[in-house]
This record gives sequence, structure tokens and C-alpha cells, in this order.
Amino acid sequence: MTDTTGPATILVSGKVHEHVVARIDKAFRLVTIERPDPSLLSDEDIAAVRGLTAFGNVDAALIDAFPNLEIIANFGVGYDSVDAVHAASKNIMVTNTPDVLTEEAADLTVGLLLAVLREIPKAEAWLRQGRWGGQGAYRYSPLSLRGRSIGIFGLGRIGRAVARRLEAFDVPIAYHNRRPVADISYAYHPTLEGLAKAVDTLVCIAPGGAETQKAINARILKALGPEGVLINTGRGSTVDEEALAAALEDGTIAAAGLDVFADEPHVPQVLLGAPNTVLLPHIASASVRTRRAMADLCVDNLVSWFVEKKALTPVPETAHVKAR
Repeated sequence: MTDTTGPATILVSGKVHEHVVARIDKAFRLVTIERPDPSLLSDEDIAAVRGLTAFGNVDAALIDAFPNLEIIANFGVGYDSVDAVHAASKNIMVTNTPDVLTEEAADLTVGLLLAVLREIPKAEAWLRQGRWGGQGAYRYSPLSLRGRSIGIFGLGRIGRAVARRLEAFDVPIAYHNRRPVADISYAYHPTLEGLAKAVDTLVCIAPGGAETQKAINARILKALGPEGVLINTGRGSTVDEEALAAALEDGTIAAAGLDVFADEPHVPQVLLGAPNTVLLPHIASASVRTRRAMADLCVDNLVSWFVEKKALTPVPETAHVKAR
């Protein structure tokens, strides 16, 4: 039997925002492990765990290790590394942190696009290295947002926020999803290749998972063309990084800006060495304000579950799960 006479035991697995840990410690019985390994816990703690909080990395084996687990509160909007389907089969709720990071991530996406097109990091380095005074003005940027057409792969919350921002730049916008979005007037392309052929700038904000694994491959990059620019702030798994490196080197596309990678924090050397890239360490939502809001929503889901018997932001796979 699960002990419900005291505060619920919540396990924090791995490194999670400190505000999450502080709030859980105040409202619940907190147990922590440095990595997702149940062998680090006593049998008593394994039996006591009713909630689990993590930044992804929750597979079926980890879920099955806790016989009284009721809810997994994922820190982040993306939950492709949480086996939500398996959780649903075990009547376990999974939540994520949508909406609170949408605007921040959209801001960064547009900023990354501008940084790539206008070579902002290189121009700043030119100044800081004293080359402006010694060698003259920085070169004219070969690329510009002027005259471009934008394709968005993944027109969800963040994709729509990116599109709203880009409308102000007076550029045409098209998109590819699994299905058209009902209240959107942007041109819809039923295939990713069709979208890539129709635009010269591909912004990827698609979720991870089997359906999108290496969706942006050599064929898609060739369709994008020699003036093409790829921006990815979604998931690194959506891009075939070997194909991208080859496309950048041989001129299949012009440039890329990446905030996410397939094997974070490891970035392929071929991408690090490519001069026509701007690379960021997965910072789309990484402001103090937004990460704290994400932390609050993560814990608010736990509080609501154990007090109100409902989750605030359940993922679709577990929307039907009821509190025990």
C-alpha cells in the first residue's frame, strides 16, 4: 500500500533547475539521485516514490522501477525522451511545461536567423580582434533576410510565435506539419521536401521522436538549394548532422544556425569547424525569467495532482489518466 498519510515522496532524477528542487523540498518529501538509476535508492524509497521530476531521460525501465508512481513532471516542453506511451499504459500521468517558454524560444529563433544571415558573431569578432581599425570595415554579408522566403517545419506554439515575428519582416511564410492548421493562412505543404523546394530558409521547430528522426536529410537540404539556410531550435535528432556538414562544405546550402544537436552536449567537429554556421549551446529558453517560470509550472503540476487530483498541462498521451 502507498502511504498517503504524509507528504508525497517526489524523486528528482538528474540535474534539474534549483527552483524545482527547492519548491519540491518545501511541499513534499524530496528524494534525489544524480542519474536515472533506481539502484541508487533504498527499497523503502523506491516503494515510497509517487512523483518523478526530470529533464527527460525517463524510459520504460525507470518507470517500471517504481510500483507506486503516479506522475512524471517533465522539466521542458519537449518530452521525446520520456516514454509517455508506456506511462499511459501504466495509468501514470506525464506533464510538460508548454506556453511559458514559447515567446523566449521564438525570440531566440529569430535572433539566430539574423545572426546567421548577417554574420553578427563574425562581425563582432572582427571588431574585438582590432581588425576594424587595422584592416578596415567588415565585409558585406553575402546573405540577407531581404527577399527571402521562410518555411517553418513544426507550426506548433513556438512555430506560430516565430511566424508572427517574421511577419513584421515582410517575408512570405509557409509551413509543413502532419496536417494543416485550421486557422492559419500561410501556405501549407504536405511534405517536407515540398516545403524545402518552395523556400530558401527552413526553420525547424519540430518535436523529436521516431517520426522526425533525421527528417532533414541530404534530400531535403538539396531541395533547399545553394542559397538555403537552415535554422534548428527544435530537436537535434531531426537533422542528419553528417548530411548537413557535407551540404555546408560543398555548397549544397549556404549556412546554418543550430541551437540543438543529436548528442548534446557533444557537437560534431565537422560542424564546429564549418565557417558558415552559428552554433549555440541549447539556450532557446535559457533566460532566468523563463526557466523559473518553467520550474514553477513543473512543480505546480505536482501540487495540483496531489491536492486537486488533476494535472495542469498533461501531454496528449496521458490526458485521459485519472488520479488514484
